[in-house]
Amino acid sequence: MDNFIQIDIYTSSAAIDGITARLADIGIDGFAVRDGADFKDFLADKNANWDYVDDSLMGLETAEPCVTVYVHDNEQGREQLTQIKLLIEELRSENSDGFYGNLRAELANVKEEDWANNWKKYYKPFRVGKTLVVKPSWEEYAANVGDRILEIDPASTFGTGQHHTTKMVMETLEDAVKGGERVLDLGCGSGILSIAALLFGAKEAVLCDIFENAVKTAAENIEKNHFDKSRYKAFCGNIIDNTELCETIGSGYDIVCANIVADVIIGMSGLFAKFMNKNGKLIVSGIIDERFDEVMSALSENGFEVVLKKNEEGWNCAELKRA
Repeated sequence: MDNFIQIDIYTSSAAIDGITARLADIGIDGFAVRDGADFKDFLADKNANWDYVDDSLMGLETAEPCVTVYVHDNEQGREQLTQIKLLIEELRSENSDGFYGNLRAELANVKEEDWANNWKKYYKPFRVGKTLVVKPSWEEYAANVGDRILEIDPASTFGTGQHHTTKMVMETLEDAVKGGERVLDLGCGSGILSIAALLFGAKEAVLCDIFENAVKTAAENIEKNHFDKSRYKAFCGNIIDNTELCETIGSGYDIVCANIVADVIIGMSGLFAKFMNKNGKLIVSGIIDERFDEVMSALSENGFEVVLKKNEEGWNCAELKRA
């Protein structure tokens, strides 16, 4: 029998549909909704076919609106928790008018700030591809000859390497990086993809994310993996609507990575080629099965053709080149 972790996200009645849609975009399809407004509508429905309501249910009338999410109690589930936390942070940044309510998150009676510590008993070193080993700082690991050790800890920024989307990109990077490449990591999160690329032999990594916390965390993680500031640059901003940022990032990259979600990749599809050299490689991931053809169509319209596709449990990664 599968075990699940429960996360309660407290919000407003008006925001429930938007939040569940955003959860679906990151592949979260197991959730339940509790909303006092809906229960009041039920009680007021004169055409409803019921004789009485049990007293134990009447508390729902004053219940705080809540979206309850369920993820598997395994490595993949804990990476999804990171994605959920990142989504909540994004919603909070958009919540100046209070539309989303208080956006309080609780993990089965565990406070949000304690999530990372509770993961420690699950987060162990694991191998990705042929030579990469990802480990948290508190775990010892006896490396084999040729192993590349990538050290990263769970945090509020997406990217510990356990999720299929991230692992597929790292596997693709291991074959794509031959040595000396310039890599651009869009939507860098924790910086794990840039660290992997540098470990594989890339010359330089340039990182970008819309969240300041992600950029700060990514830079710290790169330096924890013994790469100094001469090997990377990190920027905060949205390349879709910031032409100045695009100019600062520049062009001529050998590899561009975007491990985000379908809508953002589609939004970026007209920009990727501007960053790349003519023989550059584009690696996109974070795409659910239902959106894969749509994303590939948008990239095809902007001059790309698929070289390699990977799929794991409903998630997709693709390597493309300029047609």
